[in-house]
Amino acid sequence: MIGLVITQISVILLFLILGWAVRFKKAYWLISGFASRPEIEQEQLINSGYPQKTGSLLIGTAVGMLVLLPLTFTGFRFAVEVQFGFMLVVLLGGFIYLSRYEVPAKRKRSYIIALILFIVTLVPLIYLTLSSHKGYEMALAKDSFEISGMYGDEWDYRDIQSVQLLEEMPEVTWKQNGIGLPTLSQGHFKVTGYGSSLLFIQKGHTPILYIELKEDQIFVNSKVSAETESWYKVMKEEADIK
Repeated sequence: MIGLVITQISVILLFLILGWAVRFKKAYWLISGFASRPEIEQEQLINSGYPQKTGSLLIGTAVGMLVLLPLTFTGFRFAVEVQFGFMLVVLLGGFIYLSRYEVPAKRKRSYIIALILFIVTLVPLIYLTLSSHKGYEMALAKDSFEISGMYGDEWDYRDIQSVQLLEEMPEVTWKQNGIGLPTLSQGHFKVTGYGSSLLFIQKGHTPILYIELKEDQIFVNSKVSAETESWYKVMKEEADIK
């Protein structure tokens, strides 16, 4: 939580400082590619207000993120997604808008590039966010179990080494490759005492089913505690039979 807030404040301060320097101190060289342009183009951009509006865009983004920052301290589960989603939409949309202040010869190309950047950045992020919020499902078959969704797979019961039902999730130290949301952890994470593990965890819900396999360590649970307990009973029986 503290690390997340520090990151948010750092981003806000960075945008504020950069925006202030560009808008009020005329540090136009801070804008990517501006310093390398011919002097005549630089003059045209300054006269059209391109660099000044770029500075205002950065300041406006920072102010908006600052206004949304208190959401982090509330019970709203999607505070981080809202804040950084706002940042991306405003910045990328702002660069599309700024294309109209480009030099006439490069205006169309700038607009196309900004639009493509907007699409290729936001569309995958939206898809990833929606997919991650779908979560996962556990399916128990005769000889195997399967966890659906991102990072899911199918495992044979015969590969089970041990099964435990934990009252709480052990400390997760960092994310290696996965989805870490306020309500969900899904993917590969480092877990204290267990090392690299595969997590399918609905945060705030217990118990936690721990499955040790030959090549994987899995932590999984359901929002319904009785369902997690039923998974444990099946896994335990299969592990004992093996």
